[in-house]
Amino acid sequence: MPEGHTLHRLARLHQRRFAGAPVAVSSPQGRFADSAAAVDGRVLRRTSVWGKHLFHHYVDGPVDGPIVHVHLGLYGTFTEWARPAGAPVPEPVGQVRMRMVGADYGTDLRGPTVCEVIDESQVSDVLARLGPDPLRNDADPAWAWTRITKSRRPIGALLMDQTVIAGVGNVYRSELLFRHRIDPFRPGQRITEAEFDAVWTDLVALMKIGLRRGKIIVVRPEHDHGPPSYLPDRPRTYVYRRAGDRCRVCATTIRTAVLEGRNVFWCPTCQA
Repeated sequence: MPEGHTLHRLARLHQRRFAGAPVAVSSPQGRFADSAAAVDGRVLRRTSVWGKHLFHHYVDGPVDGPIVHVHLGLYGTFTEWARPAGAPVPEPVGQVRMRMVGADYGTDLRGPTVCEVIDESQVSDVLARLGPDPLRNDADPAWAWTRITKSRRPIGALLMDQTVIAGVGNVYRSELLFRHRIDPFRPGQRITEAEFDAVWTDLVALMKIGLRRGKIIVVRPEHDHGPPSYLPDRPRTYVYRRAGDRCRVCATTIRTAVLEGRNVFWCPTCQA
């Protein structure tokens, strides 16, 4: 599942390519056809993101209009493509839920968990269920800290809970806890305020790097050597998807377990 920085990159890209002009919106697959018709030909005013939720805000004459809400989920993806002047629009490939076509670019959305048209009040309902987004200027970490310090749930589960912090996925969760030497199974109540402050500050910095570079980079330069990354063209990680390999810091075997339905990875020595 894409983590929060990916949605922020998409929002910036769509803002540059489509905002300020009418956008042709369709649903080649058909599942989004009625909703696509509600925004087809309207001007895209702006894009916004909170956590893993992307919003396309359209105008309705002089006032705010309908909003397309997208959550990519596990399998959703946008495919971007250029549209040279005068060139025909390419035929859609596969199950395209939503297609956006502007003057010079287009994008195809496939496989999202959510793709719907909503209004401002419904956007507020979505945001009310989410914790602070580390990449937003209005993020309030005190909200997350209050939830964590009152919970007996493991910190590894709390970091993945979008009602606590919005935008954190499995990679950032596992890597943050390693970087701060915190056992993922330690209850939230046993996290100190100093530990939380350090984790939050680090999370903001790492997600800003992800936003700028387009990929998650978590291994410090002094540890950026040894075994390759878990997949080609991916940066190295300390523990994520490295179960059975040796820790880059202490050489202990990395472990994995299922925590509230998701695999978590950690070093039993560094995170004792």
